[in-house]
Amino acid sequence: MIKKFAVFILLALISTCAWSQLDYGKQYQNAKELFRQGKYNLAMETFKPLIAYDEKNQYSPYASFYYGLAAYKQGYNAVAKDMFMQIKSVHTKWDKMEEVNLWLAKIHLDDKDYFQGLKMLNALQDKKLEETKKAIKAQAIAGINDRETLQMMMEEFPKDEVVARYLARLLTQNISDEEDKKNLETLIDRFKWDRAEYIPEAPKTFFKDRYAVALLLPFMLDELDPSPGKKRNQIVLDFYEGIKLALDSLNSAGSAIEVRAYDTEEGLNSLRQALQSEELKNTDLVIGPLFPNENKIVQEFSLNNQVNVVNPFSNNSDVTGANPYAYLFQPSSETLGKKAAEHIVAQRRKRPCIVFSGTSKKDSVLAASFIEKANQLGLKVAASRSFDKENAAGIINVLAKATEYDEFKFPSQFTLKKDSIGSIFVASDDPLIYTKVISSIETRGDSILVVGSENWIDDTAVAFEKYQNLGVTFAAPNFVSVLNPRRERFISNYLSKYGKVPSNISQLGYEMMLFYGNQLKTNGVYFQDALNKAEFIPGHLFQGFKFQFSRDNQHVPFVKFKNGVLSLVEKR
Repeated sequence: MIKKFAVFILLALISTCAWSQLDYGKQYQNAKELFRQGKYNLAMETFKPLIAYDEKNQYSPYASFYYGLAAYKQGYNAVAKDMFMQIKSVHTKWDKMEEVNLWLAKIHLDDKDYFQGLKMLNALQDKKLEETKKAIKAQAIAGINDRETLQMMMEEFPKDEVVARYLARLLTQNISDEEDKKNLETLIDRFKWDRAEYIPEAPKTFFKDRYAVALLLPFMLDELDPSPGKKRNQIVLDFYEGIKLALDSLNSAGSAIEVRAYDTEEGLNSLRQALQSEELKNTDLVIGPLFPNENKIVQEFSLNNQVNVVNPFSNNSDVTGANPYAYLFQPSSETLGKKAAEHIVAQRRKRPCIVFSGTSKKDSVLAASFIEKANQLGLKVAASRSFDKENAAGIINVLAKATEYDEFKFPSQFTLKKDSIGSIFVASDDPLIYTKVISSIETRGDSILVVGSENWIDDTAVAFEKYQNLGVTFAAPNFVSVLNPRRERFISNYLSKYGKVPSNISQLGYEMMLFYGNQLKTNGVYFQDALNKAEFIPGHLFQGFKFQFSRDNQHVPFVKFKNGVLSLVEKR
């Protein structure tokens, strides 16, 4: 009886083992269904028994692949990566290896290992995966806003069009920079792109018998009175008088240019009303506006109606953006910073430089542009400090905090050692900042070159004698030499017409109207192409202009006082 029971138990065990034999096909289908339903955790558990390599298990590579994919779907990148690497080592001849490499590449890109990810994607040969490859690349690269990273990628993968597209989009944001423009042109030529897609261009020029120039400025006619005193909008009036005087010269030479003045009255409503007029839509050049909050609608008008517009006063490159019809008559803050760095290097100042700035956006852009160019040229920037009005006195602590005194109790040594730096760039027009720098340099008594702005001279916060004694240099795009014979004729004509001495703003209006009036006469309505071809255009009163592949004036002279007179700094 006992023997019979033992035999029964043995048969039952054999039967149970037979039933418990894994059905690979059914297990795989169950796991796939869980994967399709998005139940990735359960799918991983169901795929797991199928992963082990077995001659009878044809599903091992597939189960391994979907196991890794399910892990990735849940954010377990490390688990997924390990499984895909295991497939590459165990199933070396699997015909789906391209898809394994595709997902490995995606994981590398997700983990910001861009170079390894791109290397793996670019090595894929399966044409069916081409669109997926592009989508994965685009998704990863779209989040990169660092131009240097994209440029290094482009150097590593020079034929990768996806990388090139994103780099090109970044380069278009700073198209006024000569180097960026050159790099962008190279990409356009390499990949045979439509140039207009990346570099907006004006239409082909044409000529007219008569040109119309519109002024969008706050003349505030309702508030004007005939009294000889200075008006609240005197800047605008002086600017307009300079323009009218230039117009006399242009029309006497047969240019046939008329100027139409639109009073914007410090408000957007009057500006919008003016921009809706057919007369303004058919103008050839718009000058203005004066206030930053008016710029957006003027730029929209310019683009929609293909009308050239120039801002006479601003240094903000955002004013022009990517508008092919927009110009700054002044250099942008980026250009001023870059040119200041080039000037210091040209003066052979090899010792380190310090940068002081205010906290405004303009000052920050100016300082950043200077530092970037200085680094490119090998000029070491030892420190960069920004100050607001409350802590501007801290500049003196940086530059003129004494550590030693001479027998007369005058400072003889400082925390910042004498002659330890070669130059200071002051990226601000705030008198509270630059006066502190000048005072500190005067106290130090060493040979530091200070570079600032021509706007300091107009403010008269510092005596000109101090500027001369310290050798302070000014970036001066609006400089008019007293030795220029045209200056005397301009002053004489202005006195005859208006009975007063012209201001610097009057000079600006005169020079700008002459420049753009002559562009219209010589090169037609769309003078962009002519400006791009001209390396340098001499000025009438000013030193000159350079708008080659740029929306702002790239020519920045530097001046300093010599024998009481502002003079150009000679290049070494």
